[in-house]
Amino acid sequence: MLLPRHCRRLATFAIVLAALVCWNSLRQSHRTVVRNEQDEHPLLTKYIRGSRVKGGALHLPKEWTERSTSAIDAILAAAELVRNKTSSDPQGHIPNSNIPRIIHQTWKDKNVEAWPKAYRESAEKWMRVVEDNDIPYLFWDDVGVAQFMRYFEPDFEAEFYALPSNVERSDVFRILVCKWIGGVYADMDTAPIRPPTEWITQTDLLPWTDHKTLKTYHSTKPVTAIVGIEADNDPERDIYWRMGYFFPVQLTQWSFAFAPHHPILQIFIDRLRATIRLYARDSMMGTQQPLPDSYPGTLDYVDPVNLTGPIAFTDAVRTYLETEGDLRWDAVTGLQDGPDGGVSKLVEDVLVLPITGFRESSVQRYGIQTCYASCGAAVPPRTGIMEKMEPAGGGGQVLSDGVWAV
Repeated sequence: MLLPRHCRRLATFAIVLAALVCWNSLRQSHRTVVRNEQDEHPLLTKYIRGSRVKGGALHLPKEWTERSTSAIDAILAAAELVRNKTSSDPQGHIPNSNIPRIIHQTWKDKNVEAWPKAYRESAEKWMRVVEDNDIPYLFWDDVGVAQFMRYFEPDFEAEFYALPSNVERSDVFRILVCKWIGGVYADMDTAPIRPPTEWITQTDLLPWTDHKTLKTYHSTKPVTAIVGIEADNDPERDIYWRMGYFFPVQLTQWSFAFAPHHPILQIFIDRLRATIRLYARDSMMGTQQPLPDSYPGTLDYVDPVNLTGPIAFTDAVRTYLETEGDLRWDAVTGLQDGPDGGVSKLVEDVLVLPITGFRESSVQRYGIQTCYASCGAAVPPRTGIMEKMEPAGGGGQVLSDGVWAV
């Protein structure tokens, strides 16, 4: 039975009115969220949320932009500018190194209100360092990552997208952005303790001695790579594998710094591509089908930590230093250096930071606690150059699904 016409009109009016009230309430709520975000994280709002740059956001030194006749409207254009400027000007390097003074970060979008709280707080700290020290900063969103791969790595693009998960793709992107642009890569849930301009001191460059072989390492080469220990364990005991580590001394991958085209980065990529093809051939064995260059095969069954994560990264660094520097890998441990977590060790052109360099908020849980327990000491609260605000996972930061739907 139909309602009278005037009743239907009233019902329609009521529905429209209710919808308008809900819409207005949501709009007011969104405005409140935005205002709160602007108040709590003004620099994040200024540089990232308010960015109109296609593919991400940026901060560039004032002298680079003052003479420019046009605004940079794409992250790739900014990357090229940064690469050219820092390659031709030693003042654009981290002091005592040939590493460009650039910071790279990545997340799926610039909608900062939807970011995890830890990311917003950490990014605000990075932006403070960037603004105070006028450091080039490149933020890559999903669109920017896709543009990067198509522009810099067209021959690797298909294999990159064929990797089984976002974990692996995130691991690979950080390697590639340092390979082509150089600089510092840092996960979104990291926070600086010191600006990159203060990361390398003269103390870090001092000679050091392998406690087991008594070989002394003394390099006068410029630093072109900075890596940090994540797990530091006695290789003579089984603690490291009980804690889930492959190497007694294992590196972190949530932050590092490289000069462009460092051999370590190419070692990592070459091994990854060889592994992809090996698994693809195994999976296609016995078939008559042609093998696609990027066929993922049984890579789905390979742990990301082994394929692209800290194990693969540590192995690339270890291979380079054993070959170029005649290094016994376990010599970089800090367990014999005293109760403060160890000292930095320069091998050839690679500076290996102790576990307190790129430090976890609870560094004792990552292997070095055996030393601290025996020494009865605690980690100084502000030791190191940066820290991860949350316990590190095996595969590091994960990029969103959106970046891979290209």
